[in-house]
Amino acid sequence: MSFAQEWDRALARLIDHTLLKPEATEEQIRRLCAEARHYGFAAVCVNPWWVPLCVQELKGTGVKVATVIGFPLGATTTEAKAFEARQAVEAGADELDMVMNVGALKSGHLDRVQEDIAAVVRAAAGRMVKVILETGLLTDEEKVTACRLAVAAGAHFVKTSTGFGPGGATVADVSLMRRTVGDQVGVKASGGIRDHATAVAMVEAGATRIGASSSVAIVTGGSGAGRGY
Repeated sequence: MSFAQEWDRALARLIDHTLLKPEATEEQIRRLCAEARHYGFAAVCVNPWWVPLCVQELKGTGVKVATVIGFPLGATTTEAKAFEARQAVEAGADELDMVMNVGALKSGHLDRVQEDIAAVVRAAAGRMVKVILETGLLTDEEKVTACRLAVAAGAHFVKTSTGFGPGGATVADVSLMRRTVGDQVGVKASGGIRDHATAVAMVEAGATRIGASSSVAIVTGGSGAGRGY
């Protein structure tokens, strides 16, 4: 397995190296972990079934293991999300990226959206929780409301997109989210970030974490291909 010898190490420390495709194989997950070890990415982000393997592959490296909850639609029950979160913690996950209930937000059920997030925060037992807003489905007013609910529920990050919905991270959305949450929580930009310049623009807009599947291309100055992450 060959790797580039020069890369943007500071940017690498902000990246969640992501592989969430349903057809991802064990070989691909192992390579994801090997790349994360080599380049010094903040975390790998994988579907829950792969968490034990990633924990094994990354033990002692300092690279975190992140997984997804209620993914990709966010429309499962609060109880199901909390159960997923507890299972992920038991499997060794360090960070949980949960999908907000978008339909509930749009229906005005704000207390229930906040409790949905809070239930995952409680189940996470101190692990980092990032709330995916799916910004491509929201108005600016709804994005602000979602950010405020996430903060009130005790989340550690707000995040733009799943990579499976419409659109992806934009500088405007990241800037809006940062203005809304202030310095209280992190902002993760994800969805469609495939090159170094775009990633840097997200950081300059206020992102403190980047979610990407094109992480190696981003830090080595290349460009990634495809859609989603």
